[in-house]
Amino acid sequence: MLSVQHLHAKGRRDDLLPPTSLQAGRGELLLVSADRQDHRTALALTLSGRMKPTEGSISWDGDAGIKRRRLASALVDSPGVNEPEQHLSVRDLVTEDLALIPRRYRGALLSTPWLKVNSFEDIADLWTEQLAPDKRIELLTALALANPHTDLLVLDSPDRHTADTSEWLPRLEQLASDGGRPLAVVATVAAIPAGWTGPAAAVGNAAVITGADGGDADLRNAGDEIQADDVGPEEADDRDLLRETEDAK
Repeated sequence: MLSVQHLHAKGRRDDLLPPTSLQAGRGELLLVSADRQDHRTALALTLSGRMKPTEGSISWDGDAGIKRRRLASALVDSPGVNEPEQHLSVRDLVTEDLALIPRRYRGALLSTPWLKVNSFEDIADLWTEQLAPDKRIELLTALALANPHTDLLVLDSPDRHTADTSEWLPRLEQLASDGGRPLAVVATVAAIPAGWTGPAAAVGNAAVITGADGGDADLRNAGDEIQADDVGPEEADDRDLLRETEDAK
């Protein structure tokens, strides 16, 4: 279970992540809406343990430490962070991503047999920018799940590639409902799709500002770009994970 209470990240001028609360359990797909891309990315980074919030609490299976959540989570297709580079072929992307799996879990994973087993041989020689949205999300989530310890999938704005929800939503529902590997799946989106009846939340849903007249005022947000320093390792107990990942390259 992922539990978040009043998560808040300050930016240089205003909120990078307005106060937000949410919960997501295994076997569940949670959609979290935010108008702005920087808010969606900040939330995705924080949920997956790649960015430290200014305030609030976040826990995974009752553990509030960042290390366990980071080991259990995979951040998928975050723009400007870990989205596939356009000059990479699918084969090269698979090679790079498999190399990042910690060695004790990776075994003898190689790109050619992995592509065959996962039925991606037909797209192996395409550039990543040539992939249709549905095939892109299928490939990137499959790579994230190549690590057997991934229990939490966090997808950053899968709807930015297409306005057709059928190109990404069914795949995420399928992953969340897989009885053989129950996952908690969280996707940040620009808007909750029409007709969606599953769990949903909104960035800023925990923020209340009192106006001059004593009533609730709208939360005001000014742009803050996410900087590299915002997404680096945050705690000393995360160093072992980083060392091991470097050794696996």
